Amino acid sequence: MATSTAFLPLSSDSRCSSLPLHSRISSSNIPARLMLGFRRKDNPMVLNCSSSERGSLSDSRSQASTMLPFGFPTDDSTMSKPLYKWRRVLLKVSGEALAGDHAQNIDPKVTMSIAREVASVTRLGIEVAIVVGGGNIFRGSSWAGCSGLDRSSADYIGMLATVMNAIFLQATMESIGIPTRVQTAFRMSEVAEPYIRRRAIRHLEKGRVVIFAAGTGNPFFTTDTAAALRCAEINAEVVLKATNVDGVYNDDPRLNPNAVLLDTLSYQDVTTKDLSVMDMTAITMCQENNIPVVVFNLSKPGNISKAILGESVGTLIGGA
Repeated sequence: MATSTAFLPLSSDSRCSSLPLHSRISSSNIPARLMLGFRRKDNPMVLNCSSSERGSLSDSRSQASTMLPFGFPTDDSTMSKPLYKWRRVLLKVSGEALAGDHAQNIDPKVTMSIAREVASVTRLGIEVAIVVGGGNIFRGSSWAGCSGLDRSSADYIGMLATVMNAIFLQATMESIGIPTRVQTAFRMSEVAEPYIRRRAIRHLEKGRVVIFAAGTGNPFFTTDTAAALRCAEINAEVVLKATNVDGVYNDDPRLNPNAVLLDTLSYQDVTTKDLSVMDMTAITMCQENNIPVVVFNLSKPGNISKAILGESVGTLIGGA
């Protein structure tokens, strides 16, 4: 039942009428000092044509005290701290990891696994950017010198390989409803956006996943360096390096079965012990910008979401 409410001065002949409020009150019989909705200082009385709903007013007032603006409740669940460690992360996926069992250049099962785990954490409000490698298709450093191919040209071909991986991964993510943008270090406007820092950050703020392709756009720099660079540029809090191994060992586990997985390392340990985690340019950039690095195994289900949520997985470099 609709309720009509007006504030009138206290009087003895105030009664509820079955007529609508606007037909009972007109400008001709209301003094100028009284207006509809005007609350007087001298004990106004609220006239409600539905006496059965008076109790609901007090209930709504008590509920309003526990509500934030725009109707959001202030219960413990909304005021509790988030369960994840990082708000914005950069995931580095190597080309070899995308190849899976190497039966083909790109394994659709691997890309779908990445997409599903990224989807599970983006729903929590975590912003995810991705840098992809291209070693599953073409590695410039390996082909330099072959058939007169110089290193710069070989590296550019490798950058094109990363774009291929990025577009494939974008298609997989969008197939399960994850809005995704690909940005390349050099212009390929027919297939992707050019890399623009502020646009990339805006995409992340809107809940989109951003895939950075073509490395840094310069030869002689690896995609690991591109990951460290983009992480610093977009103010991400960590580099998550997804590989085919469980983390960093004190020795090569393929040659030494007694090799021990290291839970934590400092940047100095990586450089002085010459551990093959990332190239020196990338690890130095992370050290200078206080960016921790997590190295973990991509092939184990759940590892991506665990790493993004800040759970203990793989090896943590440079973090507390």
